[in-house]
Amino acid sequence: MLSVTSISGGKTSAFVGANYPSDHLLFALVRVEDPECMFPDKKIRQLVEDRIHKPFVGTVEDDTIIYTILDLEQYYGRPINWVSGMTYEQVLKEKGGWLPNKLHRYCTYFLKIEPMFYWWQKNISDPVLMQIGFRANEISRANDTLAKTNTQGLLEFKGIIGKSKNGKRNRWDLIPWQKPAFPLIEDNVYKDEIISYWKNKPVRFAEYNNCVGCFHRNPYFLKYMFGKHQNKMNWFAKQEMGRKKGTWKTGVRYESIDKILEQGNLFVDEFQGCDDGFCEV
Repeated sequence: MLSVTSISGGKTSAFVGANYPSDHLLFALVRVEDPECMFPDKKIRQLVEDRIHKPFVGTVEDDTIIYTILDLEQYYGRPINWVSGMTYEQVLKEKGGWLPNKLHRYCTYFLKIEPMFYWWQKNISDPVLMQIGFRANEISRANDTLAKTNTQGLLEFKGIIGKSKNGKRNRWDLIPWQKPAFPLIEDNVYKDEIISYWKNKPVRFAEYNNCVGCFHRNPYFLKYMFGKHQNKMNWFAKQEMGRKKGTWKTGVRYESIDKILEQGNLFVDEFQGCDDGFCEV
């Protein structure tokens, strides 16, 4: 069975890639179409387009993550497979019809897991051992993932397997594709060891990983992100505008967070699910 390591751009999944060899490294890029979120370096934008074979305007993740993946390729001494599915705007329009939230968080499925699955289907097609960066204190998350596996211990994905007889419709089925593995839990690796490992290494990391406006973040953290990434946070606020119902977070709109909420002197970002490679499975 071939092995794959899912790289998110955070220190934890990068640690797995550095210390637990696998046959393939895989990174899923979240893209947006809004020119206000345009990645500032034109040459790097073209380089990214060459990797994903799709247009790249920008991302609502921290731009540093692009440099992280490029740095990791140099540090690892091997290429990382870049994949990207639909843009975030396309996902909102065609797949959900409403904004994802804590109860209906379909964004990860279409922005991260689906493009990784179709890369696997095209390039491998046999079940793989998928190394996921859950740390030693995240056993419950690993158990939640294992609970979703089939009787063979494999996660399944509802994917396209061909066309109907008349060729007009796609044929779908549940396809077993990965066996989850948690090397950091097996080796009792905690966050402090990971932070220590990356000190003085030639890899640039973002201050915080995953989409800057992720609805899992608490409002004070999101206010902080407005100060750090105004253009990207404006993108999240704009998605709520013109909607009669539906917000990223229950009971509060992002525009209000930016204009009304005072930034606290202390906030705790408790959401760690963005650093393992899957933006939380």
